[in-house]
Amino acid sequence: MQHATASSQSTPLINLLWAWPRTRKERQPSMELIYIIAAFLAGFIALRCKLPPLVGFLVAGFALNTAGYTSTPVLTTLADLGVTLLLFTIGLKLDVKTLLAKEIWGGATLHNLLTTGLFTLALLILKQLGIGMMADLEVAQLALLGFALSFSSTVFAIKVLQEKGELNATYGTLAIGILVMQDIFAVIFLTVSTGKIPEITALALFALPLLRPSLFKILDRAGHGEMLVLYGVFLALVTGAGLFELVGMKADLGALIMGMMLAAHPKSSEMSKSLFNLKELLLVCFFLNIGLAEQPTLDGLLMALLLMVMLPLKGILYYVIFNLFRYRVRTSLLGTLTLFNYSEFGLIVGGLAYKMGMLPGSFLVAIAIAVSLSFLIAAPLNSLGHRLYKDASKWLKEFEPEKLNASDRLIDLGDKQILILGMGRIGSGAYDELVETYGNNIIGVETREDSVLQHQEEGRHVIHGDATDPDFWARVISKQNIKLILLAMPHSHANSFALEQIRERNYQGQIAAIAKYSDEEQELTALGVDAAFNIYQEAGSGFARHVCEHLTPQIKSN
Repeated sequence: MQHATASSQSTPLINLLWAWPRTRKERQPSMELIYIIAAFLAGFIALRCKLPPLVGFLVAGFALNTAGYTSTPVLTTLADLGVTLLLFTIGLKLDVKTLLAKEIWGGATLHNLLTTGLFTLALLILKQLGIGMMADLEVAQLALLGFALSFSSTVFAIKVLQEKGELNATYGTLAIGILVMQDIFAVIFLTVSTGKIPEITALALFALPLLRPSLFKILDRAGHGEMLVLYGVFLALVTGAGLFELVGMKADLGALIMGMMLAAHPKSSEMSKSLFNLKELLLVCFFLNIGLAEQPTLDGLLMALLLMVMLPLKGILYYVIFNLFRYRVRTSLLGTLTLFNYSEFGLIVGGLAYKMGMLPGSFLVAIAIAVSLSFLIAAPLNSLGHRLYKDASKWLKEFEPEKLNASDRLIDLGDKQILILGMGRIGSGAYDELVETYGNNIIGVETREDSVLQHQEEGRHVIHGDATDPDFWARVISKQNIKLILLAMPHSHANSFALEQIRERNYQGQIAAIAKYSDEEQELTALGVDAAFNIYQEAGSGFARHVCEHLTPQIKSN
């Protein structure tokens, strides 16, 4: 008896798997377990196929739905928490000045208006052609659908940019700014359409900036471990989302604004990194939930396919608008690919319209399938984005260098001979060490503008640029002076891609790169790097050298 009791207490998961239920009703308690298994298997297969894991999560959701499974309150709650944390971490990296740029607010507004109009016209044509699901809809309902489909997915875009290590690239910053403006449009729409006016207490939210000094002091004292993670969760879910929802505002917007309030703090980047794994895990639930949202139907699938035929119109408008603001072809094309999808906000609009009797429920299925299909198409396109640009740049017209947007112009390296790509902790440390030997013959390149300004204030010669840009070396002035390049970007994908670009342009100098893992080190060596350094191993040997140089312990060697 004692043995059985101990076994049942110590191995609940094994018991759960062993006592595998046989009927659908009995299977209910273990649904989350089945979802975990399905998500892992599908995500792993997608990863091995060189696709983002989120493609696998979407496929897993559809497969589970087809098998008769539905979402659960737990899964929905976790998915919502993932989106909230995502927007909070976006805010931690967002410069408010970005939203004030005409390229952001003007581009987002223009795209929303044009896309809504064109989609409404396209849907009206389908109605005139007698498409079954469209026949009974009024023009106002068609316009509502067009508006819902004009938005792009914030969750998908950020996920793709993070996986590529290009969240702070010029096109990444542009895409994020557009998405934030779309979130603001969403809040306005939800408020007007539901007739729900924020509480009078919402005016108190204007006093939030007064709390900023106190929030900063707490962050200073939160340490670097679990309290930092817990403080981030508290700010996102309680102070941000919870407070906004309490006064009748959109909860996710509250999380975004709270993150933006802390963006200027030196530890904001560390907090974002500490929340990364938790946020990624919760977002798995989000992508699963999309597939589990509605039972696929033949009519819904056919309508979703028609909506997919309309998706290129949305992409073309993005490219035209970016080009209108004189961005380079690469920035315009990669920004377009990042936003080339339908948004989960379409489901929110569809659900709201259904509750208000404005749309039939069958359109929820069509929108859900269209959103998922757009993700499945956009994911591999983004993975091949640089290759697509390389092919497309041969026939897409580029602006003259002096006519380019100020944030997308040529990069001048002057007469420097050592180039450091990536000025994070490792790049900064390397810069300071090399200055002792080679003097001011060094220049660093960093993607984050705020980080560039900080380095310049500290006396380092650092310029803003995207080292993963295939045009980077073609845009650099006096590139023949460079004798040594250090690839110090935190993402292995970014370093490998930059190395490929350097080799393609017949660079004759030496190249050194950092790696976190042995397989990354081997990959860099295979690509032709002159020296690859495993930062974890080098940290240990560097620590030992430092100790021997500064301490003289009385230890005898054997």
